[in-house]
Amino acid sequence: MKTTLDLPDALLMEVKAVAARRRTSMRSIMEHALRRELGELAPAKKERDVLTEVNAYGFPILKRTGRGRITSEMVYALQDQEVED
Repeated sequence: MKTTLDLPDALLMEVKAVAARRRTSMRSIMEHALRRELGELAPAKKERDVLTEVNAYGFPILKRTGRGRITSEMVYALQDQEVED
């Protein structure tokens, strides 16, 4: 679905810069930000939805889920989780 947003110029420039750094689209950045914001209202994740675990050395590692390739959006989501924790 398409929609129009009226954003402050500074915010739009920041979104463009982040998208360029991450080599992704503005749409992807906006969608990720909205999902993260709305995620606070969503029910807690099930055990099978957790993508990382901590190894014996205390480092986070990605679980094998059998769901295919790891996408940039998945990695960015994990980075955001790390910052929030």
